[in-house]
Amino acid sequence: MTDGMENTAYDVVVIGAGPVGENVADRARAGGLSAAVVESELVGGECSYWACMPSKALLRPVTARADARRVPGLRGAVQGPLDAAEVFAHRDEYTSHWKDDGQVSWLEDIGVDLYRGQGRLTGTRTVVVTGPAGEQRQLTARHAVAVCTGTRAVVPEVPGLAGARPWTSREATSAREVPGRLVVVGGGVVAAEMATVWQALGSRVTMLVRGGGLLPRMEPFAGELVASALKEAGADLRFHTSAASVERGGGPVTVVLEDGERIEADEILVATGRAPRTDDIGLEAVGLTAGSWLTVDDSCRVEGSDWLYAVGDVNHRALLTHQGKYQARIAGAAITARAQGVPLLETDRWGAHAATADHAAVSQVVFTDPEAASAGLTLAEAESAGYRVRAVDYDMAGVAGAGLYADGYRGRARMVVDLDREVLVGATFVGPGVSELIHSASVAVAGEVPVERLWHAVPAYPTISEVWLRLLETYRG
Repeated sequence: MTDGMENTAYDVVVIGAGPVGENVADRARAGGLSAAVVESELVGGECSYWACMPSKALLRPVTARADARRVPGLRGAVQGPLDAAEVFAHRDEYTSHWKDDGQVSWLEDIGVDLYRGQGRLTGTRTVVVTGPAGEQRQLTARHAVAVCTGTRAVVPEVPGLAGARPWTSREATSAREVPGRLVVVGGGVVAAEMATVWQALGSRVTMLVRGGGLLPRMEPFAGELVASALKEAGADLRFHTSAASVERGGGPVTVVLEDGERIEADEILVATGRAPRTDDIGLEAVGLTAGSWLTVDDSCRVEGSDWLYAVGDVNHRALLTHQGKYQARIAGAAITARAQGVPLLETDRWGAHAATADHAAVSQVVFTDPEAASAGLTLAEAESAGYRVRAVDYDMAGVAGAGLYADGYRGRARMVVDLDREVLVGATFVGPGVSELIHSASVAVAGEVPVERLWHAVPAYPTISEVWLRLLETYRG
């Protein structure tokens, strides 16, 4: 123990009290272990206050209005602008006004101790917490330390950008005024969702996308349909375009493109990627590199260690809150089993201690208009992994339920079939309301349900889910 420093021992110490860290602690407590979490900001983490919850609260009025405008007898009632003040108030409710009292209370209810401050590893199974007033205490873990510190937004090294007070995802989801003009740099999920929000709230949005399309990690048609809708809504999308420099005094920001064109805006949002928040947690004290992603096995234990775990975004397996929580359940079960001397089921691909879905059945929804949702592998990913596959596509406008959902419904579905095993390895849906379709795809992929058995999963008529029947009919030919 460090001289003169108070020391407290727990079975498990978790650094980071976002959804992932909370779930690791919860699973440890459910297994009979004692647990503590260390948090330097708000309990609940990025998802609760600056990502999932506020962004979806902002997006819901946008997509609800868009859906209503496609329904006969209703479209005339929803032609006016969104009430930005009400939208922001709705967002604020879902962030608990950036107060974490409720989540702190939940930790107390499950018997987890909370330490506020910066947690740093100082050696094997030891974490020193520096509190808000500089006070320090040491926590010792009998069995495991779990790093669940998540990620931060990356601001590219573009001349003038850092000094131009750019928005990142945090500012984009917590802003209280609608900028008249907004430049969005990036073409991924955050860029597409925030462009959708702010264009609908009244901003004139210009997107600068380095690549040739939006949502590059999904099937190409997903980004194409979302880009088309953004353009129809009035956004200016510039593909194969990058900022050469950025200028800002006390007012608007000017973005200078590589060809010399100058774009003036009130704000600039940078959504070009994430980096692990591991630069100041003491990794070097245990032989690891500060600021690095942490490589783990399928139980989320850091390679080369028998006590250190990295769960959620920091391991770079699947940067999604729900996947991080899934990993937390796996890691918590593995930590408990190891603490109790129970053999792990690591050799079982879908066992209780293996986060297999990170490789085979990741699910994701992009809450744009239209929505884009996927589970498992894209066609390109499946081919790259060596599967012999066939992609089956269907125009979702041909489904009766889609036509009833919205006049002029536009969407597309794809399932990717492993021809050797006759099971699905991936599925993607794009269109209004498709977010609620994706769990059925996740079940089919994770369950490795044979295509012939899927014929017996009868979709109710008339729902959008009938697209499954159409895909299967197309597959049979």
